[in-house]
Amino acid sequence: MNDLVLPDPLATGNGGTVTTPGEWRNVRRPEILELFRAHVHGRSPEETGEVRFDVFDEDRAALGGTAVRKQIAIHVAHGGQSLRIEALAFLPAEAAGPVPLFTLLNFGGNHTVCDDPAIAPPKSWLREDFRPPEEFRGAKRDRFPLGNILSRGWGMATAYNGDIDPDFDDGFQNGVHPLFDPPGERPGDAWGSVGAWAWGLSRMMDYFETDDEIDHERVAVLGHSRLGKTALWAGAQDERFAAVISNNSGCTGASLSRHPKGESVNAINDKFPHWFCRNYRRYMKNENELPVDQHMLIALAAPRPAYVASGTEDDWAGQEGEFLSCVHAEPVYRLFGLNGLSTETMPEPDSPLNEGHIGYHLRTGKHDLTAYDWNCFIDFAERRLSR
Repeated sequence: MNDLVLPDPLATGNGGTVTTPGEWRNVRRPEILELFRAHVHGRSPEETGEVRFDVFDEDRAALGGTAVRKQIAIHVAHGGQSLRIEALAFLPAEAAGPVPLFTLLNFGGNHTVCDDPAIAPPKSWLREDFRPPEEFRGAKRDRFPLGNILSRGWGMATAYNGDIDPDFDDGFQNGVHPLFDPPGERPGDAWGSVGAWAWGLSRMMDYFETDDEIDHERVAVLGHSRLGKTALWAGAQDERFAAVISNNSGCTGASLSRHPKGESVNAINDKFPHWFCRNYRRYMKNENELPVDQHMLIALAAPRPAYVASGTEDDWAGQEGEFLSCVHAEPVYRLFGLNGLSTETMPEPDSPLNEGHIGYHLRTGKHDLTAYDWNCFIDFAERRLSR
């Protein structure tokens, strides 16, 4: 299926062709960002409001003495309203200096990623399938293999996406949107939930820059499923993230919208209209009219390293469409003298492609975030973000 007709990431709006890194950065990259804002994700606020941080918990001997645990309240105030986002970070206890970090959002609350009884459950809206919260302490720890992450010298930070914006169609009356949305009817390019979650990841990055124990120049943004879509959009907008990683992100994530397999633009807008801007609905059953496709979203990470992962049983996410996005993003990396995947042949399961600045693997198994995925991500990040 490598015969798809896709928008050219190097063709400028005035009919020119980008041939240098400077033209990409100054001309084409801003054009592509604008197209995604206008047609897919909407416009996040340019201002951040008043942001302050409160480390309300710190344990220097967490997880049996192997970790430093920090819980951070990120307070955002704007327009007479306020929002509290609680972030959780684990850092290697024996680190000799600032540590590199993976940051990602979670679906059910920070207390689900680890059975540590000190981790605070959410105070915000909580998904029905994670209520009551105490019954789900540590329920998703398999997706967050902290022992392995820490033993390899990396930290991990997470926050609950519902602290930033609840994941249901509430008319954008809760979460961060009321702080910044002007009164009146929302325009067609107003930001949706994915845009809000990405905005929240950048507020976490604001905190990392203040913490001397975190190497904020080596922070990789990661996400699974809808939060993989979020990680790609956060990494596209905020170049402080040193690497961008998508796991099983599917439609409007890493998978090409024009690819015929997997979830479609029509299906995702029908079921999750709050994730994106209203303008995106124009392309339901009309993907070929989109002025962008997802290879261009991956290309927005360039020249920073980007990684995409699929699952063999995750047909709804469109494995081939995810792989082909990596293939078609490579011309932008070559502007910088960097290799991408350097192949148009999809790899066999469990055979990672990680030699270039774009990485990819097809893992055996279902729609999930596994220890195998994490090992591949750490291998890639160590290769590309080493000091």
